[in-house]
Amino acid sequence: MELVNHIVEAYAKNFSSPLDEVLQQVEDDTLQNHPHAHMLSGHVQGKVLEMISSMIKPLRILEIGTFTGFSALCLAKGLQPGGKLHTLELREEDAATAGKYFAQANVNDKVILHLGDARQIIPTLQEDWDLIFIDADKVSYIDYYELTLPAVKKGGFILADNVLFHGEVLEAEIKGKNAKAIQAFNEHVANDNRVEKVLLTVRDGLLLMKKL
Repeated sequence: MELVNHIVEAYAKNFSSPLDEVLQQVEDDTLQNHPHAHMLSGHVQGKVLEMISSMIKPLRILEIGTFTGFSALCLAKGLQPGGKLHTLELREEDAATAGKYFAQANVNDKVILHLGDARQIIPTLQEDWDLIFIDADKVSYIDYYELTLPAVKKGGFILADNVLFHGEVLEAEIKGKNAKAIQAFNEHVANDNRVEKVLLTVRDGLLLMKKL
């Protein structure tokens, strides 16, 4: 099931603020050259991430799943002066690409890129998080959520991407390990009284959670 209406997406893009020069290059290069370009947040969702971060004004952000660096650059725009964003990427090639764009955007003083397995890296980060963005392997969403929630400040936020998983979670019979994992994650959060939550139907679905 195709959820993204490309006519609506193009219309929304036309009435959204433009990307800065580096973000536009990341988007263009990823769409033209990356075999998994569909994983890119894209213009409209990128602006949503930027706006949410700017409203929260976080001091510490954790991103799980860097990809080519687009979403990290968007989220970093909302950081307080002196704030830091830690972003975790498993794939060496994608991490190298993101690192190139971070340098180009002159954000190396506030964006810290970690290469490796997020499950191993997260426990080593001695931080209290204002905002977390989960956008990595879907079968591990519950693990990432449970690993990070204790370190989220009271009133802090978690965002999880792809929670509609291309519409597969809407099917009468959910098939495929990723769709099943996302459905399990959505149900897990829905039944968790530690957070308030709302599922936003932006692009492939964003689940916004506030720690109580």
